[in-house]
Amino acid sequence: MRRPLRLLVVLAAAALLAACASPTASPAPAASGSAASAATLDGTVEVYAAASLQRSFDEIATAFEAAHPGVTVSAVYDGSSTLATQIGEGAPADVFASADEKNMAKVTDQAPDPQLFAGNTLVIAVPTGNPGAVSTLADLARVTTVLCAPEVPCGAASATLLSNAGVTVTPASAEQNVTAVLTKIAAGEADAGLVYATDVVGRDDVEAIVPEGADAVVNRYPIAALADAPNPDAAAAFVAFVLSNDGQRILADAGFRAP
Repeated sequence: MRRPLRLLVVLAAAALLAACASPTASPAPAASGSAASAATLDGTVEVYAAASLQRSFDEIATAFEAAHPGVTVSAVYDGSSTLATQIGEGAPADVFASADEKNMAKVTDQAPDPQLFAGNTLVIAVPTGNPGAVSTLADLARVTTVLCAPEVPCGAASATLLSNAGVTVTPASAEQNVTAVLTKIAAGEADAGLVYATDVVGRDDVEAIVPEGADAVVNRYPIAALADAPNPDAAAAFVAFVLSNDGQRILADAGFRAP
């Protein structure tokens, strides 16, 4: 009887070892979320953005490309009204970032889900040294002043600010974007102009004066991935990056406020 008993002991031990052994590992699930997106995004994302966003969006583009090595950001900067017109006419944009909600609303069909990501206010910009001795909005009526055109967000905001102050200004020129206004002021072609507070941050060729009532006129910036974006995945990822903590930090450092 010893041999059958010994066989039973061996069989029992084998069964016990089989029960304790780890089961066969199942294939790991596919990566998901941002890690998968970073690995799969590629191509170019075409970003149409308001001129006032150029410095901060250039920095955001660099950070986004570092996070998504397969993607290149190509940015077009201009007045929001000009960009909205181009998008409405079929420009191959992936993302639109406007300096106001009015111009974003012009492309509702193409941008069905805009999200606010920043805010901005106006300042009086003058050449370094302030040769026109400008100190208030009223002074803009007596010196050579350049403004944004009324259809451009900075122009609409300027009109509201001046109207609130009861000041009438006949500008020497009405520019299609805020960058053009600032360029003329920095070159000494004008004594003053109204630009966004963010446009003068870090510059030494212009000075800024915060006019009374500026805080009551705030432009809110929306951004949207376009419905017919040529690169929809990269477009969605870029919008998400702008709204992320990293994107918001870059915007705050450039002087933008929360929307």
